[in-house]
Amino acid sequence: MKKWLFALLLALISFHIAHGQDTGKDNFAVKGFHLDLRIQVMLMEGLKKLAVQLHNGGINTLIMEYEATYPFEKHALIPNRYAYSKAEIISFVKFCNQLHIDVIPLQQSFGHVEYILRHYRYAALREDQKDLSQVCPLQTTADSLLFSDLYKELAATHNSKYIHIGCDETHLLGHCPLCSKKVAEEGVSKLYIDYVRMLCNIVIKLGKRPVLWADIALKYPDAIKELPKQTIFIDWNYGWDLNRFGEHQKLMESGFEIWGAPALRSHPDNYFLTQWEKHFNNIRNFVPYGRKSGYKGMVMTSWSTSGEYDGVYESSTDLIDLYALRHVYPLAGFNILLAAYMESLQSDKPLDIPDFIQKYCADHYGLNTAQSIKFWQALKMAPDEVVNGEVKSQKPISLVMLTDSASEAAKILHAIIPLKGKTEFEHYRLMADIRLQYLRYQCIEAEANSITFTPARAPALLTKLNKLKTDGHLLDERFATLNKDVLYPAGIAEENQLRNQKINLLFYRLSKGK
Repeated sequence: MKKWLFALLLALISFHIAHGQDTGKDNFAVKGFHLDLRIQVMLMEGLKKLAVQLHNGGINTLIMEYEATYPFEKHALIPNRYAYSKAEIISFVKFCNQLHIDVIPLQQSFGHVEYILRHYRYAALREDQKDLSQVCPLQTTADSLLFSDLYKELAATHNSKYIHIGCDETHLLGHCPLCSKKVAEEGVSKLYIDYVRMLCNIVIKLGKRPVLWADIALKYPDAIKELPKQTIFIDWNYGWDLNRFGEHQKLMESGFEIWGAPALRSHPDNYFLTQWEKHFNNIRNFVPYGRKSGYKGMVMTSWSTSGEYDGVYESSTDLIDLYALRHVYPLAGFNILLAAYMESLQSDKPLDIPDFIQKYCADHYGLNTAQSIKFWQALKMAPDEVVNGEVKSQKPISLVMLTDSASEAAKILHAIIPLKGKTEFEHYRLMADIRLQYLRYQCIEAEANSITFTPARAPALLTKLNKLKTDGHLLDERFATLNKDVLYPAGIAEENQLRNQKINLLFYRLSKGK
């Protein structure tokens, strides 16, 4: 081979590697991030700041789960008060494109459609008239018309070659009489796949490729090969066994393109708990697995809520509102996990978590090695859930012991003095203080629920609750200050109110309204 040709070939290979092109199964063509806007809707300037952050970390794809924040015009009842304008959407997509980020719209089209089915205009599409989570897949004409309208509007404002159609956690499959009959005759997989195929074909007619979550196809794989070959599955795994949803090998042998998805926030994370170590381990383990398995993409999910809703009713048939179960701390507090994910995409080796923590703390906070170790120790402390006053843990631990551990974690974080990145570091302190407030409340609630509790003990508990209420106002102010550039003021006020609601309700109950 002539020297000039060999040099050109080397230059081309180097260019592809440097720019993250897919030169083999060891590289992801899609390096993505999923943004959940179901609650905690971000200000447009906050979205653009996030896009720059993603670009700087090598992310080339952003999946936007708008839910009711997309300004649908033909179905104008769907958008909520935080909905962006069409001009804002178009401007944001253009902004991302200039950063070489492809913006994929995600439109839930099977399950997780409470925000649509809550309106009686769409009542005929419901699988169940009380559980509003899912459309009936046999209302074929009406379903097709609805989602054709929604996809067309999304396609008009997004130049991505993909549309994500959701289709995960369809727990009501076979529930209504029509669907039950089809399941009895043809099976659950046929019911699910026939409907998804219809959705995929709508997307394909728009000149796009359909993307969907893989959990239900994994659970009911019999008819999976009836889907169009353009279909892409996202295998979401947040640290569990590969066969959690079904026989994973069948997905691998299906012939469809597969992307993977770890999680930055997921169950049981909420206002009061972030299982940091679990998420770091998820990044360390699943990203290399996806690379070795030939996945074409990897997408970090960032769920702001569980995706489940509880209805508030005026009567048995008159729905007032839907409450999203499980809120989490806003995305601004998780830059370190996002950075860990982005670094893992650039390396063919599993993330070295202690080494990454130390480097990140040095670069972003100016901490020395000893401080970094203490910081990581604090994040990992007290990671357990509390359910009905009992600690869910593999180790024997009481609620008081868990509270003491959380108190120690907060003390460590407050004792560490960052030399830079002070605003970002303050998020960790606030999360630790919110968790401590929650656990102290849990101790009070456990005492109130004990069989020995009498009215004579109420004043002592009220004193403790009043202290939590006073401290809570300070936490609210800190929360508002740290998130004012990301969330709407009304959204911040709602988050603060919900986070303190149990404390206030127990206080009023024990004080008998005094």
